[in-house]
Amino acid sequence: MDTFDLEADACPMPLASQAPPDEELALILARSRSVAVVGASPRPTRTSHAIALWLMENTRYEVFLVNPMAGDADIEGHGFYAELRDLPVTPDIVVAFRRAEDIPPVADAAIACDAAVLWMQLGIVNEQAATLAAAAGLDVIQNRCIKVEYARLKDEIAALQVS
Repeated sequence: MDTFDLEADACPMPLASQAPPDEELALILARSRSVAVVGASPRPTRTSHAIALWLMENTRYEVFLVNPMAGDADIEGHGFYAELRDLPVTPDIVVAFRRAEDIPPVADAAIACDAAVLWMQLGIVNEQAATLAAAAGLDVIQNRCIKVEYARLKDEIAALQVS
């Protein structure tokens, strides 16, 4: 039987400094219209697949899937794009499902396509990429799950969308 090594296997505990306060986070989620999921997987067993599907089914976001290895695959009729620059729109939020060391090129691409937000999923922290994106004017969220945060702040988001 495999054992679970808490130190080696656990995601780093989210720190307050890795995301804006709840009021600002709710505003970011409320004002956004499109989300690009970088590293989305066509395999239903992958977390990136589940999160992309949840965003499609539970938010009003237009969701774009980015993965150069996905080929002709789709998730609920949404095809995959090879790169952020291939999207037909500028995504408001770029959600990254990539290893921490692979985030700087995602940050570069998010900046180049004029995204408003670089969002690194739960367990992903890259200070270099965060600093680069913030210096370019993007809001930066690290080590947070967009699904969890959206669900947690759904009442605040809904109120902001109405006002």
